[in-house]
Amino acid sequence: MKKASLFLAFVMFFTTILSGSAQDRKISSSAKGAVIGGLGGAAAGALINKKNRVAGGAVGGVAGGAIGYTIGRNADNKRKAEAARVAAARRAEANRVAAYRAGVAKGNATAKANSNNNSAMAATAAAAAGTPIMMNSLAPAASNSAFAMGSGYLPNDSYGDRSTAYPSSEVRRKSW
Repeated sequence: MKKASLFLAFVMFFTTILSGSAQDRKISSSAKGAVIGGLGGAAAGALINKKNRVAGGAVGGVAGGAIGYTIGRNADNKRKAEAARVAAARRAEANRVAAYRAGVAKGNATAKANSNNNSAMAATAAAAAGTPIMMNSLAPAASNSAFAMGSGYLPNDSYGDRSTAYPSSEVRRKSW
């Protein structure tokens, strides 16, 4: 019994050393599983086969190594799948943000162009009619702008003003 406990102490000592040094060298989980399973299987095989401990240790080591490798490979595959899922989610979020910003920039440019067009047409009509011009920046943009009608967002003229609606957004969502 004293030999068995000494053998188990050596197995646990080497397992601890290998698992601690594996973290510094980035050894895969499948390799760590194979080593730990092999050592544990060899110890168990030597204890089980009392007539021929060497043969029992060899068979147990091979079986334990195979089982440990399989478990470690499964852990590696799960880690890779999770990393791929996170990377895909980050790429998708970056694409959504880029598309949103491009849409906002395009909408702002279209609204500005339409606003300038509408102001010029209003000034021409007012000059022809001889009446003073009323400068309401939202009325021409909302009535004739393809941006205001076609997209789901409107430019937020009061961006940053905490006393108004949507103070932290560059755009306002249409409510109709």
